[in-house]
Amino acid sequence: MFGGHGVYHDGLMFGLVADGALYLKADATTVHEFESCGLEPFIYVKDSKPMKMSYFLAPEEIYDDLDSAREWAARAFAAATRAKKVAGKTPKKPKAPARRKSPGR
Repeated sequence: MFGGHGVYHDGLMFGLVADGALYLKADATTVHEFESCGLEPFIYVKDSKPMKMSYFLAPEEIYDDLDSAREWAARAFAAATRAKKVAGKTPKKPKAPARRKSPGR
């Protein structure tokens, strides 16, 4: 799909590696943290169109600071968990129309 490798924990993809770079899952709750650090989203090209995914470049500091790596990984895993919960919800079935009583019953 995107030409990279997925990074998984407990069956959830929370990171990806592409072109030698690590990207971490982001969502509406965490995207501002990536953007405020100037981190770029992962974009690949499909059928000549750029496709933006919900993964952002990991900050350089995580490679030298284990606590920072844990913190960013936990954020990414939490985003993946939230995305799974949203995707796992099935829409409610529409109710069948109420039957009309026929006259005389």
